[in-house]
Amino acid sequence: MTAPHTIAVLGLGRMGAALATRLTDQGWDVVGWTRSGRTPGAVRTTGDLNEAVAKADLVVLALFDGPACRQVLDDARDSLRADTVVLNTSTVAPAEAAELARRLGASYVHAPVLSSVPAAAGGTLRILAAADHGALDRVRPVLETLGTVRRCDDAATAAALKLIANNSLAGAVLALRDSLRQADAHGLPRAQTLDVLELGGLGGLVARKRPFLMAEPAPAPAEFTIGALAKDMALLAAASNTPLRSAAGLADTPADPEADIAVAATAPTTAGDDVLEPLRAYIRGHATGDPAHFREAFLPTAHVEGVRDGAFVSWPLDAYCALFQGRPAPDEPTRSRRIDSVDVHGTVATATMTLSHGADTFTDVFLLVRVDGGWRIANKAYHRRS
Repeated sequence: MTAPHTIAVLGLGRMGAALATRLTDQGWDVVGWTRSGRTPGAVRTTGDLNEAVAKADLVVLALFDGPACRQVLDDARDSLRADTVVLNTSTVAPAEAAELARRLGASYVHAPVLSSVPAAAGGTLRILAAADHGALDRVRPVLETLGTVRRCDDAATAAALKLIANNSLAGAVLALRDSLRQADAHGLPRAQTLDVLELGGLGGLVARKRPFLMAEPAPAPAEFTIGALAKDMALLAAASNTPLRSAAGLADTPADPEADIAVAATAPTTAGDDVLEPLRAYIRGHATGDPAHFREAFLPTAHVEGVRDGAFVSWPLDAYCALFQGRPAPDEPTRSRRIDSVDVHGTVATATMTLSHGADTFTDVFLLVRVDGGWRIANKAYHRRS
């Protein structure tokens, strides 16, 4: 089959503009269209969606999400020729990709791209392509102008793999955030911390994003935004029906959704250290054996629940406090406690803690609420292992 002569790129956001510019620079006849009115200087554009589609042998979708893809295709339905191939580079849910493939049949190529704007500009994208052999052969010269192609079995698989790849990126961003917060807690200079992080597993991300990570004014437009990555993680969590920490971690980032993903690594916690105060009071209670610290940490209505000697127990606060005699355990110098995680959602939070007490290790899970201007533990459940 012959390669397309005229390409319509629908969606001229960061990635769409980079794709259209790359194809134009490489000699393809490109016309761009966008709902936002953003017009890259190097690309010929039109304000008429149907005009762009009617003249195109290949329609490239570079849109934000699945609903945008459906809406644009619905609006252009009457102008889309039977011999036109639709190449979708958008990041959508696997079910949305499968539906588009069923709707458009053999003329549909689902081809989400890995990497970001600089790779698109340089023609070094990694492209996950799923299509009928004839359609893929026809658009392969275009795809190879943009990067390297990895074929996938079907549209849903390509969409899922793209989300999985973005999850690894989200994990790296959140791991970097944890490292920077720990460095800040130790009073380490940001530049020195980044120098060392560049030597490790996060080195590539740190090197690419260092200007953003220095917490200075943005040196350049965002390449991939927090909002877009958060959207992708929400799609992945919903599609798999499996917990995904990066979905909540990015959604709760107190930063501009239009900021570069690196800004998520420098954002402060969603709540101050005050959410840690009841957990620290709880630790003091164990360290000293003084139940007054537990009364400071817990709400009066709190319960402590778990399995003790093979039976479920649910102690009210008074009964729990009665277990402590006001003095440290004899082996207190060898005991240790650490706060493993805290997740804040408005006026409620969850936390986990690990306590090593001699031969026993406890995993404590807390539900906290913010009342009267401060945080208190509403309930605790624990698991004990020896």
